[in-house]
Amino acid sequence: MEIVSGYAFSGPALDLGALLWDGQCLPDAQIRIPLAMLNRHGLVAGATGTGKTKTLQLIAEQLAAQGVPVFLADVKGDVSGISLPGESGEKVAERAREVGQTWEATGFPSEFYALGGIGTGIPVRATITSFGPVLLSKVLQLNQTQEQSLGLIFHYADQKGLELVDLKDLRAVVTFLTSDEGKSELKGIGGLSTVTAGVILRALTAFEAQGMGDFFGEPEFDTSEFLRAAPDGRGLVSVLELPAVQDKPQLFSTFLMWLLADLYNDLPEVGDVEKPKLVFFFDEAHLLFNGASKAFLEAITQTVRLIRSKGVGVFFVTQTPKDVPGDVLAQLGNRVQHALRAFTPDDQKALKATVRTFPNSAYDLEETLTAIGTGEAVITVLSEKGAPTPVAVTRLRAPESLMGPVEAGALDAAVKGSLLYGRYAEAVDRESAYEKLTARQAEAASASAAAEAAGKGKTEGAGSGSGSVVDQVVGSGIFKSLARSLGTQIGREISRSVFGTARRRR
Repeated sequence: MEIVSGYAFSGPALDLGALLWDGQCLPDAQIRIPLAMLNRHGLVAGATGTGKTKTLQLIAEQLAAQGVPVFLADVKGDVSGISLPGESGEKVAERAREVGQTWEATGFPSEFYALGGIGTGIPVRATITSFGPVLLSKVLQLNQTQEQSLGLIFHYADQKGLELVDLKDLRAVVTFLTSDEGKSELKGIGGLSTVTAGVILRALTAFEAQGMGDFFGEPEFDTSEFLRAAPDGRGLVSVLELPAVQDKPQLFSTFLMWLLADLYNDLPEVGDVEKPKLVFFFDEAHLLFNGASKAFLEAITQTVRLIRSKGVGVFFVTQTPKDVPGDVLAQLGNRVQHALRAFTPDDQKALKATVRTFPNSAYDLEETLTAIGTGEAVITVLSEKGAPTPVAVTRLRAPESLMGPVEAGALDAAVKGSLLYGRYAEAVDRESAYEKLTARQAEAASASAAAEAAGKGKTEGAGSGSGSVVDQVVGSGIFKSLARSLGTQIGREISRSVFGTARRRR
């Protein structure tokens, strides 16, 4: 049978399940993904309740078992169970028999993270400078003109040595540029208008008022932490807990893109590898693309295309393939498509569009995709030679870890027991743009007051060469330092990547 031979790989592979053909499950016909093809990216799609989360868990378990680190975004809070052995039962035993699986309850080594420490997890923070203007514009919902203006503000801060660590730093720079003192600076950075700067300032203020300031700051998270293995050689599963911020979808989806872009910046080129260095699961992927600018979409496409050569695989998880732009979808070689609904004309249109994205198959996919049950999927992957495998309707294996959330107390204990907790838990507020600009304003006010006092009369001994008070102030070290920092470039501009994110200084 052509389908069976299409999945008979000789090298290491992940076992997804057993072939469904003519209504029968064939346990001897195993559907698999070659381990070496996991960095060719993938898509897991399907309507709500069709089993996408369990598929992620199944793939993540097998990757970890073969020594590959995994990153999972846990939007609803039900992936944390991967750290604990699963619970046997009649349904699990039946599924195992059907698909030819030897099921054994197994927990996998895991670390739990939370954005900015909101929720239960090791805090993951980014500095404003590292996050960059393109991703920040997406979070602030700026238009293209405002995005370009924000890029100029970052450029100005780089030129003036004003470190943008947290939101108050960026707000301080924008406030300075819109003040009477700073308006002249706007003329020198590409025509940034006071009105646009004001819009950005209001967006920042509103964003911070929603409690979003905790996501930005130091210590900045080092994404190389995701690449670790456990002492027993299994890959570490990094679970980003997002239930506490699931009402901020644009924020967490953009933050996930920052994590991916940061990995792209830091990892060396490795080309094709026997197994990935990391597989990154990007849940609720449609949120990333909603309202995205052309520049943003181009940057995503470029990152996904190029990160493969860094040994990183990316799986986008969403409801239908049409949620992912065509240029990005074209980069995804592995497909696991769960059931779709066709209750409305829009649903039917989406179904037809999904079918067109698959290779020719022996199935009537339009009918099949509306008829398969929970825990079943239509699969095609890349073979060991990089060619698409035949389309296979598959009954998926059951995860061996707990299919549900970890109890809150146990999760909290796991977080606080991590060696990384002490490294990232406590926020640090060092001197940066806000403190520097505040100090400069105080020094300038002091100098102005001294100059005003000197102007009330001539200083005794004006001809003796001692100089006036104004001369003394202007010639002072403090004033010269202020002039240098405000009027000249004191540092090299930070090198930025395709997203405008800064390279980490190690």
